[in-house]
Amino acid sequence: MNGVLEKAAVKRVIAAKESFGLTGEIKVLTESAKSAAEAAAGLGIEVGQIASSIIFKLPDQSSLLVITSGRHRVDTDLVASKLEVEKLERVDADFVKEVSGFSIGGVAPIGWLNQPALTLIDEALNDYQVVWAAAGHPHAVFPTTYSDLLKYTGARAMVVGD
Repeated sequence: MNGVLEKAAVKRVIAAKESFGLTGEIKVLTESAKSAAEAAAGLGIEVGQIASSIIFKLPDQSSLLVITSGRHRVDTDLVASKLEVEKLERVDADFVKEVSGFSIGGVAPIGWLNQPALTLIDEALNDYQVVWAAAGHPHAVFPTTYSDLLKYTGARAMVVGD
């Protein structure tokens, strides 16, 4: 996995971590961490400890980042109802790359090119002392905490699935 830490997207995450004073080292996994299950298996942790960054489009066409626990899927109807919007639109890889600067499978919660209009964080992540998030590449992850993600992403805490 030579060169993962040299990728521009990973370097943005490293710079963001440094600016926030986050100290956990980025871990480069030999296997892909494109899914929460793959990441958890590679780290030897519970799937719920994976903080997956999922991007949606709001009805006004702005971006929504949902940082969710890997132990469940985002319930888009539930989240739309709580946000008092008609629906959350699924987005394609081009939209993800355009707004975040990351490719699907490596979307980090920090280090975005264009900050999302709104960020939500799954309250289920608070069940764990340490959670792991993508670090800008499908093979790179970093350890953090629910409270740090809440603080440094400006996220609003919410139950986003079951």
